[in-house]
Amino acid sequence: MTSPVDRYLAALPSEQSDALKRLRSLLQELVPDAEEAIKTRVPAIRYRDKTVVGFGASKGHLSLYVMFGDALRAFAKDFAGFDVGYRVVRFTPDHPIPDELVRKVVRYRLAEITQPQRTTRA
Repeated sequence: MTSPVDRYLAALPSEQSDALKRLRSLLQELVPDAEEAIKTRVPAIRYRDKTVVGFGASKGHLSLYVMFGDALRAFAKDFAGFDVGYRVVRFTPDHPIPDELVRKVVRYRLAEITQPQRTTRA
């Protein structure tokens, strides 16, 4: 049986699907105990019943959603060259977010979830 996230990715054009599968794989590596769910119509990685990040596709771009916390603000300079909104980073398959930056964001979010008073820039 396929998961809702698998069905979401299968419905995308191959270039978008491949890029998000790669991101998903990295997220699964970073948070092996996470559960996946569809939250606010996009796949999300959840840990301890809290959303770490989400990801999705639109017609003209892909997105990494950091719906909660201060990670985007903490790493604003690192996201130079990307279209960054209040809670989202938009990217394309040919200009993905570097793996190390995804790692930083996820580590930061995990710290916010597990030790909310001790969050520092990673």
